[in-house]
Amino acid sequence: MNSATPARPSLFANRNFTLLFGGSSISAIGDQFTLVALPWLVLKLTGNPAALGIVLAVMAFPRAAFMLIGGAVVDRRSPRRVLLEARAVNAACIVILAVLVLSGAIHMWMIYLLSLGIGLSTAFAYPAGTAILPQLVELQQLRSANAVFMGMRQLALIVGPVLAGFVIALGAHAVSAQHLPDARGMGLAFSIDAVSFVASLISLLMIRIRGDFHSTAARGGMLASVAAGLHGVWKDLPLRAFVLYVAIVSVFVGGPIQVGLPVLADTRLNMGAASLGILMTANGAGMFAGSFLSGLGTRLLRGRLGFMVLGFDALSGLAVAGLTLVHTTYNGAALLLCVGLLTGIVQISIFTWIQQRVPQELMGRTMSILIFTFMGLGPISAAIAGALLKVISLGALFGIAGLALTVIALCCLGSRQLRGIRAVQPQPAKSA
Repeated sequence: MNSATPARPSLFANRNFTLLFGGSSISAIGDQFTLVALPWLVLKLTGNPAALGIVLAVMAFPRAAFMLIGGAVVDRRSPRRVLLEARAVNAACIVILAVLVLSGAIHMWMIYLLSLGIGLSTAFAYPAGTAILPQLVELQQLRSANAVFMGMRQLALIVGPVLAGFVIALGAHAVSAQHLPDARGMGLAFSIDAVSFVASLISLLMIRIRGDFHSTAARGGMLASVAAGLHGVWKDLPLRAFVLYVAIVSVFVGGPIQVGLPVLADTRLNMGAASLGILMTANGAGMFAGSFLSGLGTRLLRGRLGFMVLGFDALSGLAVAGLTLVHTTYNGAALLLCVGLLTGIVQISIFTWIQQRVPQELMGRTMSILIFTFMGLGPISAAIAGALLKVISLGALFGIAGLALTVIALCCLGSRQLRGIRAVQPQPAKSA
């Protein structure tokens, strides 16, 4: 008798998954053009790292303020519809930015206003984007689906930044009516991102998920819904410990990296925007490679996911501190390749652990809390990092940030809840 287990259908046999993956892939590459062009635009307009920190903070404040509301909205409505509306707003902001740069009419107050709109839209887009996947695939396919999406995002980090850097460099000898260097290249970069949003919006219009027809019934007001999500995370001790750890790391490390890399490329390296693209590409290449090594790392450490995260973060901190000594593009790229590799190894297991642990009716709120900790708090610390660069050197900023990460990770090894997180057969938390 043949006892072989029937083969599982391919993820790409799932029409909805294929549509989401295709649209998201194109949009993810486009996003990298704005991630390189926006800090470059601010530095060329002002020449002031503190201004870059303020722009990142302006983007972060609405994202931080509305992220938990965004998670509650996702749990009450369809994550697909929320994601579609949020990306439409984001696309509109990028289109306006492209037009203003190409026409030579851009000013810093406009960048602040558009950054505010982008931050507000992403407060809803991020929790919706992370909550939609468990509604598209079967539970046993969730790890593979996460691996495919994370691999795609890291591939975008490899391809996108270096392309963006060279696109901006094409406009190195072109100035706008307001004498803005690289204006043509930056305007083209923003335009490419705007066009990429079209693919994402079309794919989302074609997708149908369970949440479109079976939305969760609202219980109480919006603030009560947010409170229920916070309570769900708080009573899950390992999840609570991990979220608090990510929050601390984001405050001490996220901002200095966001502000420091563009300044490093502009002041120390000899290829301008192309250097920034290469640095970001190297980090993405490391994360892409690390995503393939995730399962191996988990098996070698026998599912001790908490120990792996803390140990690898301690090593990443030393690599970040090494940026203090960097004066060439490729030395910096080598260090960021190592940081990306270590980060990529743990990402898939962490996200899958959370998605398997949390009930679907709390998924949007839980993911919004997690995203808030590293995308809401990180850019806020960027404003502080930009201000610090007025009184300390760039090398000191990298040294402090990297060593802080190492010390924090090593200290957290003493936490039983963090150290004890395991990737093998996580037990689901009870619904709030």
